[in-house]
Amino acid sequence: MSVLPRVTTGPERLMLEHMLDRNRQALIDTARGLSEVDARRRLVTSLTTPIGLIKHAAVAERIWFQRTLRGLDASECDGYATPDEGSFVVADGETLADVIAEFERASDRSREIAADLELDDTRTNPRAGDVSLRFVYLLLIEDFARHAGHGDILREQITAGR
Repeated sequence: MSVLPRVTTGPERLMLEHMLDRNRQALIDTARGLSEVDARRRLVTSLTTPIGLIKHAAVAERIWFQRTLRGLDASECDGYATPDEGSFVVADGETLADVIAEFERASDRSREIAADLELDDTRTNPRAGDVSLRFVYLLLIEDFARHAGHGDILREQITAGR
């Protein structure tokens, strides 16, 4: 059952930030509580796994907030920040709790970076061209909502036989 957002009126920025946080949490919720084995189960041809979706979301945070909006080089970011299939790769020693914590740290850093910007402030992304903070919020809301849907389906497949 879907739960309505807590924030349903207010300034645009508040609404965007709330919806992004809501979708960040929804993505985490699709994997939280799974065993380490289940979090890594590959049920589709791609590298998509419950834990991999969260790892990928942390990379997306870094690409859009640290690299694009802050202007950092990939080597200056606090983790992997390259838009490729490597964004789904989770090291053998990383636990689900580790990956969730990594995503939460990346999200916290994104909030810090965004706090210094206005919605209409623009920066240049090498693939997308000029983008505003508003665009980045909307893009990640869409991206994380889509991946939360993927995570819901994976979790349903994983837990169906229990």
